[in-house]
Amino acid sequence: MNKFKKAAREVALAAVAGAIFYLFAAAVFAVILRACAPAQIVVTTVNWIVKALACFVFSLIFVRQERALFKGMAAGVLSCVLSLFLFAAIGGGFHVTALFVLELALSALFGGLGALTGVKLRKEE
Repeated sequence: MNKFKKAAREVALAAVAGAIFYLFAAAVFAVILRACAPAQIVVTTVNWIVKALACFVFSLIFVRQERALFKGMAAGVLSCVLSLFLFAAIGGGFHVTALFVLELALSALFGGLGALTGVKLRKEE
């Protein structure tokens, strides 16, 4: 049971940190949006890039050795879902489109890659 608690803690830390980073980055981007008024595709693309970056970086930082790929993927998906709910809670609205499944897959992919990269970097130190 101790291994499960440790894994759950790693996933939760990576997911929460990624979601908070995404919300902060989205707030900064919203300020830029006021000045530039880019097309909707630009807004969507930047949001996806920021989410993928958050999933990668925070999985790289928080996920450790055993079953890193699965823990990173779980952290990525959880981070994506948390950011959706937190964004809705602060007044951004609850917007789920057909592309949300693709966004979840992208978050899982980058979360898993970040975790594997982190494990590889820590082994070489």
